Amino acid sequence: MSDPTRPRGPRIFAIANQKGGVGKTTTAINLGAALARAGKKVLLVDIDPQGNASTGLGVEPDKRMVSSYDILMDEAAPSSAARQTDVQNLWLIPATTDLSSADIELISNEKRSYLLHDALRQPAMDKLGLDYVLIDCPPSLNLLTVNALVAAHSVIVPLQSEFFALEGLSQLMLTIRDVRERANPGLRIEGVALTMHDKRNNLAQQVEEDARENLGELVFETVIPRNVRLSEAPSFAMPVLDYDPSSRGAQAYKALAAELIARDT
Repeated sequence: MSDPTRPRGPRIFAIANQKGGVGKTTTAINLGAALARAGKKVLLVDIDPQGNASTGLGVEPDKRMVSSYDILMDEAAPSSAARQTDVQNLWLIPATTDLSSADIELISNEKRSYLLHDALRQPAMDKLGLDYVLIDCPPSLNLLTVNALVAAHSVIVPLQSEFFALEGLSQLMLTIRDVRERANPGLRIEGVALTMHDKRNNLAQQVEEDARENLGELVFETVIPRNVRLSEAPSFAMPVLDYDPSSRGAQAYKALAAELIARDT
């Protein structure tokens, strides 16, 4: 039974797409930073074994003493694993390559799909006073992604503005429906974010038209452009909002954060 005296927990978003190279981690880092810049307290949970979100926020592999793997294995509490990044109001639980074996190690655990759900709802999390939790999922529909979908209130889907983009959504939609039926009936799609969009490209415009025609209001109004500053920022271990605040990429993620906050109020 829930405790009526506890504060309302943060909104939890899984950032997921089983296709790699669609701007998923870029969205996790920069949306998290933009929400933090808007005064929201944000925790980014990196559960991608590649750990790119962790590197992109300046946490090198040898500095990840406590990670999301430890949380899934119930060897550490999320409240103690969360570390302040260089972005004010943005915390990170980093990932390590140990996650690569998580599917095999957890297969015998009866609650294997609920581990992240339960961890993020521990009373000790209240002290962080979070508004949002963003979960950066791996580019596959494995047990780690299922954990994120079970833990989340809703899903943000980065969709690359290229051919076959919409077709790649079908398997993710089926997985979301399956998770909704079996484990998380409240799960919904928060929105689809069009990424790597080049408005000069006829194909990109066609993908946007098709997405809006087929998915309607699920598609965020904000479109993330193909922008060299977005590509450069991770190599300097910072969000694009710090690397080049005036860039089109930075302005787009600020707009996406504002849109997300407006939807949530």
